[in-house]
Amino acid sequence: MATYQDADPVFYPAFCFKASPTHFTWVKMAAADVHRLQRPRNFEGQTIFFYKNHPIRFVSLVGVIVARTEITKRTILTLDDSSGATIDVCILQSDPKEKEKTQPDSSQASVISKPEADAQTSLDASGQTDTTAQVNQTEHVSATDRTVLDITCLRPGTTVRVKGTLSRFRSTMQLNLERFTLIRDTNAEMQFVDERLQFLVEVLAVPWVILDEEIEQLRAEAERGDLKVIEDRERAERRVKRRAEREERDYRHIQKRYEREERKRAKEAVVCKEDGVNVMRDIRRKRILAADDDENE
Repeated sequence: MATYQDADPVFYPAFCFKASPTHFTWVKMAAADVHRLQRPRNFEGQTIFFYKNHPIRFVSLVGVIVARTEITKRTILTLDDSSGATIDVCILQSDPKEKEKTQPDSSQASVISKPEADAQTSLDASGQTDTTAQVNQTEHVSATDRTVLDITCLRPGTTVRVKGTLSRFRSTMQLNLERFTLIRDTNAEMQFVDERLQFLVEVLAVPWVILDEEIEQLRAEAERGDLKVIEDRERAERRVKRRAEREERDYRHIQKRYEREERKRAKEAVVCKEDGVNVMRDIRRKRILAADDDENE
């Protein structure tokens, strides 16, 4: 991949995105930069935004929670990272109908680690029991895979690192929370800021450029992938067709066997009926003969 300054960056087709340094990674950004993200017309309707021509789906921010708002089906956190702008972090509330289907992930440490749990305990001990009681009434889940999130510790004044996907609400960018970790000291916060600035200078500020040879290679890989998808679909259709044909053959075989057995049972019924008639005729004849013998005596 090559990069250079370009006043009019090129927006590459989606099959090129996997070569991007920003597409499938948590991009460290400032809230002000998130609000600068754009989406060209030919990408409308997709959950992807662009910084210059860098495709971005997942972002990570560090800041202080300055407000928490409970609304219908959502909790909104307002995050201030001192970049000159704030950003709303949207956290979904689980559907009561799906609570029985959604089980808490035993690996919750990926969302909130033990030090973070200790921080939560210390916050609880500070006497903010009313907020905790209110939060505990609602179960929250991540935006994508509906993993249960415990956001009890996310209160105004808490410094937190959030990771999530992007969306736009009323022409304003917002973050849909996927996971979070608490920031316990200033050193961790400043380390994130340094990494964020380095990534901004070295990657985001430079237009993304792919050589023609790379584009053709990525196009060929995409076509092979499309061909494989088509082949897999055709293979699945053939399996379904063979299964249907096999079931049809089995049905016809069972139907013919049933008809043969029905004809056999019908013949046996006729024979049994005739045998019964003959037996009754013999019984009546024997009775008549026995009655005649009694009269002769």
